[in-house]
Amino acid sequence: MDQATIKEGGCQCGAVRYRFIGKPVVTYLCHCQECQKQSASAFGISVQVRRKNFEITMGTPKFWQRLASSGRGVLCAFCPDCGSRLYHASNHESENVSIKGGSLDDVSDLKPLGHLWTRSAQPWVKIDRGGTAFAFETEPEDFDEQLAHWAQV
Repeated sequence: MDQATIKEGGCQCGAVRYRFIGKPVVTYLCHCQECQKQSASAFGISVQVRRKNFEITMGTPKFWQRLASSGRGVLCAFCPDCGSRLYHASNHESENVSIKGGSLDDVSDLKPLGHLWTRSAQPWVKIDRGGTAFAFETEPEDFDEQLAHWAQV
C-alpha cells in the first residue's frame, strides 16, 4: 500500500487513533454555531471520507447524538478520556464519515473546497467566493448531489 494514500489521526491524549486510505471525498469549512462550539474556533474543518476506507486503529470512541442546524441527527464520536471530537456521521451505517480536520496528524495538505453555513460565519472571516470555492448560506438540500459534484472538482 502506498504510504501517501494513508492519513492518520487521533485525539489529543492519544487514547483513540484512526486512519483512512485514499483521498477525501471533500474537505470544507463549516461555520455553523455547533462547529464553532465544537472546535472552540471560528469554524470546523470537515474531511469527508468513505466509511469503508476508515478504521479505528486504537482505543474505542464514545458516541452521543445531537441535532444539526439542518434538523438532521448527527452521531458524534469522541475520546472517552480527553473528550476530543474525532468524527461524525448521520448514523453508524453512513456511507461517509466526517473527520474533524484538527484531529489529523498532518493537516498541511488539506485543501478545503469551500464553506457551509456562511450566514453564521464570524464577520472577520474572509470567505473566498471565487474560483472553484463554493459557499452556501446554510447546508445544501441534497448533500449527496453536492458530494458528487465536488468529486468532479
